[in-house]
Amino acid sequence: MSLTRRELLRLTAAAAAAPLLPRVALPEAGAEALPAGRFFGAGEMALLDQLTETIIPADAHSGGARAAGVVAYIDARLAEYDSQIPDLRSEQESWRAGLVAVDAVAREATGKSFLEASPEQCLSILKRLAAAEGDPKTEAQRFFVALKEWTARGYYTSSIGIHDEMEYQGNSMQVEFAGIDVATLPKTEGAP
Repeated sequence: MSLTRRELLRLTAAAAAAPLLPRVALPEAGAEALPAGRFFGAGEMALLDQLTETIIPADAHSGGARAAGVVAYIDARLAEYDSQIPDLRSEQESWRAGLVAVDAVAREATGKSFLEASPEQCLSILKRLAAAEGDPKTEAQRFFVALKEWTARGYYTSSIGIHDEMEYQGNSMQVEFAGIDVATLPKTEGAP
């Protein structure tokens, strides 16, 4: 991924301004508050949890991103990045800036933070971001592409994603050979 000078300056400014912005709101009463992770603060963890659960919700067949621990997966991966390496530091900064950008889109669309929005409004916001997935132009659209990819990776490498969703039963012995017996194939001209 290559960044233009303008995008790099925008990310740097967003990262520098992030401590000055109010922290991302915690979930409303009744919802479970998440503790701070190794990389994200508690409010960021709550927002990320809501985003990933909206992307892969629980259904009758399997648990969603929340049950699969996708937020802990993303948080742990980003916490392992060495912040002394500019590319990895930039990746960390883009996640924080992306959460702020998505919350700004939610506030613009609904007048509320993403965590305060109804499930229908949250889905509508993500559909709006996904509409530009093939050619993302805004920071929130680019963040959505990364968020979706990391959510899928975290989900489908979890026990819930592998065993419940994909119904993987483990390796099993193949009892009968299902291949082709080359002796029964018709001879072609020029073939030995």
